[in-house]
Amino acid sequence: MPASKTTNPPKTLESKLARIGLRSDMDLVLHLPMRYEDETRIVTIREACMRGGQTWQVEGVVVKNEISYKPRRQLLVTIQDDSGDLLLRFMNFYGSQTKQMAEGVRIRARGELKHGFFGAEMVHPTYKVVNEGAPLPSSLTPVYPAGEGLSQTILRKAIADAMKRIDWSDTVPPGIRKRLELIDFEPAVKLLHYPPADVDEYALSEKSHPAWERMKFDELLAQQLSLKRAQRARREKGAPHLRAVGALSEAFLAGLPFKLTGAQQRVVEEIRADLREGYPMQRLLQGDVGSGKTVVSALAAAQAIDSGYQAALMAPTEILAEQHFRKIAAWMEPLGVKVAWLTGSLKKKEKTASNEMIESGEAHLVIGTHALIQDTVQFAKLGLVIVDEQHRFGVGQRLTLRNKGSDGLVPHQLMMSATPIPRTLAMTYYADLEVSVIDELPPGRSPIVTRAIDQMRRDEVIERVYAAALEGRQVYWVCPLIEESEALQLQTATETYETLAESLPDLQVGLVHGRMKPAEKQEVMDAFIAGQVHVLVATTVIEVGVDVPNASLMVIEHAERFGLSQLHQLRGRVGRGTAASVCLLLYQSPLGQVAKQRLMTMRETTDGFEIARRDLEIRGPGEFLGARQSGQAMLRFADLETDQWLVDRARDVAQYLLDGETPERMAVVDAHLARWLGGREEFLKV
Repeated sequence: MPASKTTNPPKTLESKLARIGLRSDMDLVLHLPMRYEDETRIVTIREACMRGGQTWQVEGVVVKNEISYKPRRQLLVTIQDDSGDLLLRFMNFYGSQTKQMAEGVRIRARGELKHGFFGAEMVHPTYKVVNEGAPLPSSLTPVYPAGEGLSQTILRKAIADAMKRIDWSDTVPPGIRKRLELIDFEPAVKLLHYPPADVDEYALSEKSHPAWERMKFDELLAQQLSLKRAQRARREKGAPHLRAVGALSEAFLAGLPFKLTGAQQRVVEEIRADLREGYPMQRLLQGDVGSGKTVVSALAAAQAIDSGYQAALMAPTEILAEQHFRKIAAWMEPLGVKVAWLTGSLKKKEKTASNEMIESGEAHLVIGTHALIQDTVQFAKLGLVIVDEQHRFGVGQRLTLRNKGSDGLVPHQLMMSATPIPRTLAMTYYADLEVSVIDELPPGRSPIVTRAIDQMRRDEVIERVYAAALEGRQVYWVCPLIEESEALQLQTATETYETLAESLPDLQVGLVHGRMKPAEKQEVMDAFIAGQVHVLVATTVIEVGVDVPNASLMVIEHAERFGLSQLHQLRGRVGRGTAASVCLLLYQSPLGQVAKQRLMTMRETTDGFEIARRDLEIRGPGEFLGARQSGQAMLRFADLETDQWLVDRARDVAQYLLDGETPERMAVVDAHLARWLGGREEFLKV
C-alpha cells in the first residue's frame, strides 16, 4: 500500500489575518486604508484616451478575447462603449479569467491608461463583471495593507463584519475631545473606511483630515499612557541601593590618565543619584562617537562594586565586547577588581571557569556578548546591567539579563548608544527612560574633514593613503561586503586587501572581517594598535569601540551603500589624536537621491545629533530605531516629523489621566489601552 501523502492543512481566514497582526475585531476596525480608489464615476473610453496618463474607470462590452504568445503569453481583452475601443492587457492570468471576460460580457475596468504600440491600453487593470446600469459606489474604495491569501475583497468584508460587532464607545472623555477639537471616534473611523465622494481627497491622502488627526492622537495617547504606566510600574519594583561611592570609585578616578569633561562629570552624577534609589534605574546614556561613554559606564560599575554588588556589561559583537574588556580591565584590575570575560567562542573549560567566578561572586564585573544571558550563567549578586549599543539587542535579550537579579530585586539598567536619538524620538519612544547626554568631546580631538570622491578617482585615493603612511599616520579602508556579489558589483574586502597590498608594497596592509576567528581578528587589530600595520582593510566590524589615536585617514568604499548613522560611526574611528584627520567617501556613480542626501550631510556636519535628525527625516522612526531588532511597537499612523504637536498633546493628556488615579480616569486608561494595544503593551515596556 503506498504511503499516504502529507499535506499542509489549508490556512484559515483567522490564521491569515493573524499573520498581519489582525487577531480581534478591533484590530480589523483599526486596520485603516493605505490609499483609496475613486470608483464613484465612469468616463467614456474616448475621454480617457484623450486625457491618458492617469487612472480612469471605464465600462464596456467585451468584443474580443484572445491569448497571445508574442512576445510572451498574455491575455488580450478588447472592450467597447459608444465612444470607442480599449485594450486590457494581462501578463499574468488564470484560465478562469478568459472565461470570465468572454465576448459579450460587460466589464467595469479601472487602471492607468497608456498609449502603447497598438494604441490605448490598460495593463493589469482592476475589473469586475457588471450588469448594464449597475449602481456606482457612493464612497471612495479603500485599499488596505494585505498579506498572503488576503484579497482586498476578503479584507473589506472582514472589516465590515467587525464594524458591526465592536463597542463604539469613545475612550477619550468629552471634555478632552472638546478642548482639543477632536472629532468623535466612530464617525472618524467610518469616514476613513468609507469616505464620501465629496471628501477632501488631498487631506485624506496626506493624513491631515480631522478623521486622521483623531486616529493619530488616539495612537499616540495609547503609546504615552503605556510608557508612563510602565515607568510607574518599574518604580514600584525593588532594586539594590547602590549608595557607596567608595575606595574603588575614588582610586579609579585618581588613576585615570585624563580628566573627565564637564559633560562626563554631570552624567556620572545623574547616574550615581539613580543608583542610590530603591527602584530600578533605567537610563539611556547617549554620546557621540568618542565622547567617553565607556569611562562613565566603568564608574557606574565601580559604584555597584563599592556597594557590594556585581556589574555586567553586554555588547552586541565580540570585537566590541573585547575592546571594552581590554580597556576596563586595564583600569580596574590593578585596583583589585576581578573582571570575568564571557563570549560564545570561549572553549568549554574557559566558559566553565568564568561561570564559576560569576556564580561564586569572585567576579565583580562581567563583560561579554549574548553569552551573558544563557541559562547557565547565574550571578551571585547582580546590581547593575550595562547594555552597549542597546538598539542592537532584542527586547527578550535585554529582559533576560535584567531578570538575573537575586533576592527578588531588579538590577539597575544603564543602556548606552553612540547613535544619538533625536529629541522627538526620545520623547516618544523613550518616555519611560531617563536620558543622559554627553554633549562634549574630550579636549585635543582633531576636527575631521570629510570629502566625497567618485570611484573613478580611486588611484588618487591610493596615492593619498601612501602619503599619509609616509608621514607616520595609519589608515582605515572600510568595505561593505566580504565576498563577491555579482548582483551588487561591490568591491570586496578581500579583493581590496589584495589590490592595496600589491599597489603599496612598501606598506604593511592588514585585513579584518566578521568571518575570521576571534584570535585571528585580534592578532591583526593588535598589530594595527601597535603601529605595525599601516593600512587596515576591514568590514564594519570596526564600526564601534576601536580606538587608535594614530589613525588619521579613513576611506569608506561604496559609501552610498551605508546608512548615515553607520557612516558617522565609522568616521568616528579617526580624529582621536592631535593630527588633522580626513574621511574619504568613495562612491559609485550615478547616485540616487537618498544617497546624495546622505553624502551631503556627511560633508556638511560632524555633529551626531544633527546627523541623527537628518537620518530620521530620510529613514523614518521605524528603521531609525531598528524596529525589527528592538521589537518596538512602531507608530502606524502618526509621523514624528509632522505630528510633533500631537505628540505634545497626547503626552499632556496621558499625564493628566494618570495623575489623578481616580477610578474614572483609570477606567478611561484601561479602555483606551485595550482598544489600541490589546496584548501588545509589553513591547513598550523595555
